[in-house]
Amino acid sequence: MGFQKNTADTERILTDNYEKYYRLAYSYMRNEDDALDVVQESAYRAIRDCGKVKNKDYLSTWIYRIVVNTALDLLRKKKKETLTEELPEIPVEDQYQETELRTILNQLDHKSKTIIILRYFEDLKLEDIADILGDNLNTVKARLYRSLKKLRLNLEAEHYKDVADKF
Repeated sequence: MGFQKNTADTERILTDNYEKYYRLAYSYMRNEDDALDVVQESAYRAIRDCGKVKNKDYLSTWIYRIVVNTALDLLRKKKKETLTEELPEIPVEDQYQETELRTILNQLDHKSKTIIILRYFEDLKLEDIADILGDNLNTVKARLYRSLKKLRLNLEAEHYKDVADKF
């Protein structure tokens, strides 16, 4: 019975938060097709493994973790493949569209970028982000503040003072 309940809850969470998962995947993959692949693979993994989650209150953060890990897996796989030509990026409207901010976010390592996106674009609590990343809360806080400092310095250096004030 617990597995069936988790499956129903997982499917509901996936449906209710599809756009959030897509935006998160897109922020990593930077193209529509790969982001859709990440979300689809993440949904498959979540439904397949949801019976392993003992407390259904953690399903939502657990699914975010799956999306992040799936995106990183696909990025590693793509990095190994040698492509002779790069496909053009298809512009997609999303809330990460500000090119200056996206460029500076891409200068961060994957974990720092994930923390910034989950905290400020997806409005998750630091405790949830720590669960998603499998890190200690204090580690996440320290990484967040170091990342914000780095972003601020980069933004100021690039004369984007008005954008830097958002942080």
